[in-house]
Order: sequence, then structure tokens, then C-alpha cells
Amino acid sequence: MILPFDVPDSKKIRVIVNSDAKNEADDQYAIVHALLTPQFIVKGLIGTHFGEARSATSMLESVKEIELLLNLMGMLGEYQVLCGAERALQDELTPAVSEGAEFIVREAMSDDQRPLFVIFLGAITDMATAYLMNPAIADRLTAVWIGGGAWPEGGWEFNLLNDIHAANVVLRSNIPVWQIPVNVYSKMRVSLAELKRRVEPCGPIGRYLYQQLMEFNLSWANSPGWPRGEMWILGDSPTVGLLMDEQPFDYDWKPAPRISPDMSYDHHQTERKIRVYRDIDVRFILEDMYAKLELFYLSHEDR
Repeated sequence: MILPFDVPDSKKIRVIVNSDAKNEADDQYAIVHALLTPQFIVKGLIGTHFGEARSATSMLESVKEIELLLNLMGMLGEYQVLCGAERALQDELTPAVSEGAEFIVREAMSDDQRPLFVIFLGAITDMATAYLMNPAIADRLTAVWIGGGAWPEGGWEFNLLNDIHAANVVLRSNIPVWQIPVNVYSKMRVSLAELKRRVEPCGPIGRYLYQQLMEFNLSWANSPGWPRGEMWILGDSPTVGLLMDEQPFDYDWKPAPRISPDMSYDHHQTERKIRVYRDIDVRFILEDMYAKLELFYLSHEDR
């Protein structure tokens, strides 16, 4: 037991974390939060690409970042860490086969009857690939995706940019999808002062979470507009909070659009629907993360 309390087995869910962890500085917070959540049976963590503009080896860098987080938490070897796609799909018919996508298929098709959720903190390439490899997985899991522009128009968004083909594969499938679009996940604002007070004191993993964000923030000091300088958006963390509580009054069922090359939404049909969030409980998500980090740190200090 990681924390000094547990959750009844009947309430637990299987979770696979799919992350472009080395893209910037917020994936790390969501990954650690997921690992510290007793309701989650984390089956594996998949590192995936974040495009080729900044790195030709972004997937491998993401895998190494996940392994570093596990090492700092004293958990290296306790969870499977898998390689996802190296790059985006070349079209909507050809899978980008990876051990991560194969793992999603195996877990979905296993005999385990507990609900399976795959959370995507970046491009949704591995979900599309898993579906193209075996469409039978569609009714055996739920995909929770941080990505896409604001409804109803859509528009530029980084995770979508990194694989529009994959998004279209998933949206046209019958996979249950929870979408947290950019206007919603951007509500996860934190200040650097807040992270200094609430995260950095929490042992090796707390220090790393804070320091790597500070370093990334400074590395983009000459970038116009982003980041702002004294705040950050922990945009991947809603995946954890929404699996703890679905916030049933804060989403709508929307006909799945087709994504145009300019990332706008083409509302071409009305039958296939996805869950689209319009709000998240920022206080609940952040306070739960802060509390779990502190409890994790204190439990290790007492040993």
C-alpha cells in the first residue's frame, strides 16, 4: 500500500498511462498523481512521441522520463514501461505498431473484468494503432484524451497537432471517448509559488517535479507569449481527477467530429457520440495531488 489508506477492490479500475512525458513539464505531475491513487490499478505506462520538431527521438526520451519518475519514487521495476509510437500515423489505415499499442490490445482482451481506462496525455497515436490492429477492443476500454480545440469550432492544439490521423481513427471508431479539450484543461492553472510551497518539500520526487518545471520554464525565457513566466498549466492532471469522479454534470454528449487538416471540427454526422467535458474541478484535482504527495513523503520519512 503506497498511502496509509486503501480503496475497496470493487471500486478499483485498471489504468494505462500513455504520455509524451518529456515534451514539457506537466505530464510528470499527472503520472505521479496516477501512481499515488489507490483506486487505480496501473497496468503499465507507455512513452510516446511528441512530434519531430524538437527531437527525432521524442518517444525514447519520454520512456526515459517515465523511468526516472519511477526511480525517484522507489518504484522502478514495479510497473511495466513500454515504448509507444515513434511518430504519427502516416494515414488513417496504417497502424504504427509498437509494444505500447500491443500492450493496450492485450490488456483490453484479457479476462480481467475490471473497467479499463487508457489515459492519453499527448498524441493519441497508440490508441488508434491498437484499434487498427484489433477493432474488437473498442467495447473493452475507455479512452480519456487531453486534446483538441474548443467546441464547437476546434482549432490549433498541440496534442492534436501531433497526430490528426490518429484522432480521426479514434473518433470514427466506436471506442468510448472522454475528451478534455484545450479550453477545459487550461483551467489547471498553478503558480510557481504554489508549487514551491506544496510540491518541492515532498522528498526526492517533489523536488524533481518542481525543479524540472522551473528549468523548463527558464529554458523558454525568450519565447514570446508562452510560458507566462510565473505560472503553469498542469493540463494533463484532469485525467486523474475525472477517473476518481466523473463530474456527471460537467460534460455533454457530442457527435464525434472529423478533424480537418487545420484542426477545425467538421460536424458531419449525428450518430456516433463522445463525452466532451466543459468543466473540471480544479480545486479537487490539485488538493488531492498535493495531499497524496505529502502523505507519500511522510510515509517514507517514517520508515
